[in-house]
Amino acid sequence: MISPVLIAAGACLMVTCNWAMAAQREVDLELVLAADISTSMDLEEAALQRRGFALAIRHPRVIEAIQSGPLGRIAIAYIEWADDHYQNMLVDWTEVGGEKSATAFSEAIERSALRALDWTSISTAITYAARRFDDNGFQAYRRIIDISGDGPNNRGAYVVEARDRAVAGGIVINGLPIVNDRPEPTYGFPALPNLDLYYEDCVIGGPGSFIIVADGFKDFARAIRRKMLLEIAGMAPQDPLLRLVTERLRPPCDAGEQQARGWMHDFE
Repeated sequence: MISPVLIAAGACLMVTCNWAMAAQREVDLELVLAADISTSMDLEEAALQRRGFALAIRHPRVIEAIQSGPLGRIAIAYIEWADDHYQNMLVDWTEVGGEKSATAFSEAIERSALRALDWTSISTAITYAARRFDDNGFQAYRRIIDISGDGPNNRGAYVVEARDRAVAGGIVINGLPIVNDRPEPTYGFPALPNLDLYYEDCVIGGPGSFIIVADGFKDFARAIRRKMLLEIAGMAPQDPLLRLVTERLRPPCDAGEQQARGWMHDFE
């Protein structure tokens, strides 16, 4: 005979589980915006990047796209990252469904002090961002990590492995490479040629994943706005025919690690 105490405990557990499921707020999209703040960019460039995010979120077209979804609301979180020891949830999960909530989110991004740290760990940023979806209070059919940065992975785990783990968990990773030709100021690493191709091959993944390229930091606001419009609508850009037929050298997925090893060898 089953103890009445066990029956009661089971009933309480069932009620707790049902309540937990009900507590998940349904939204059209769960989106993590993950911004590189490594020292490959100076504080002025980091400010342009952060300002670009803030402007994009409260742009009328972005708000209109959000409100055009089946539920008319999305959940967004904003993190900044650098090496494998620094990932910061600058703005926690927030429901955005109109001008007021979008403005509040963008203002929260702009309020914090800027900082820049050494090295670039895209792999750790992906792993950190992927874990932020757990028990975040929201439920959506689509979950996206939006990675922006101006250089390749050079710290932490192999970026392809981190990407593949996140994709296996049902997360799509999109990328916004910031293409520029300025050497990294601290260690003198040259800008990686064809960073956009590196992002295509090594960073993004999942059904419908894509990149939008920013032509330098001053182009970031335009690029992130276009990217968010596509992500919210569940669309991907069409590749121009010229780009499809152009042959360029595709960097290996350990290009950043090779740069770092070469720099360290010079000091041995």
